[in-house]
Amino acid sequence: MRERLVRRSWLVRALESVPPHPRPAARLEQYTIPADLAADVLFLAAFTFDDIRGKRVLDLGCGTGRLAIGAALLGAREVLGVDVDPVAVEVAAEAARRLGVAERTLWAAADIEAVVGRFDTAVQNPPFGVRRRGADRPFLAKAIETCSVVYSLHKAGEENRRFLTGLIGELGGRITHVIPMRLRLRATFPFHQQRFREVAVDLYRIERHWRQRQA
Repeated sequence: MRERLVRRSWLVRALESVPPHPRPAARLEQYTIPADLAADVLFLAAFTFDDIRGKRVLDLGCGTGRLAIGAALLGAREVLGVDVDPVAVEVAAEAARRLGVAERTLWAAADIEAVVGRFDTAVQNPPFGVRRRGADRPFLAKAIETCSVVYSLHKAGEENRRFLTGLIGELGGRITHVIPMRLRLRATFPFHQQRFREVAVDLYRIERHWRQRQA
């Protein structure tokens, strides 16, 4: 247990060195995931479910790459981070180089619909749809289409859980776990009135339906 606690603190420190987006856009909901929350998501995926080490990992809407880089640091064989914003991708690639995982991380400045192929695991923090209703749908659809297992963060609440449960089933996924977490958002845009804001979120662990996995 002591080894894992030390390693988590090391991962948090490493991810804190990955910069936030230098010029975030509110319409894209470009909030940088806090390092401690990214570490919690990755530790669950890596050590509770064994879905990271030696796996091909995909991060859709990767931003500056904290989840993708963290997966590489925890032993992923190969990680692809995809974001529509080339500035964010450039920051991610530089951070990966600085943290010594450049050889196992690939970066694409592209729409997520450009992603093809098969991956073992998706780890993602998609837009919550606060600015654009349904903005998280394409991320879930692409992740379930391309990955055997998906870890995806979404806004908490019973109504949202009911909606996501139905949507994920329609997309061919099966929810195995819904894990409540807290997202501490730093003030990012001029309209933010508080320095920090705590948001309740759920981490969904999703498996692609077994018939699809065999296809």
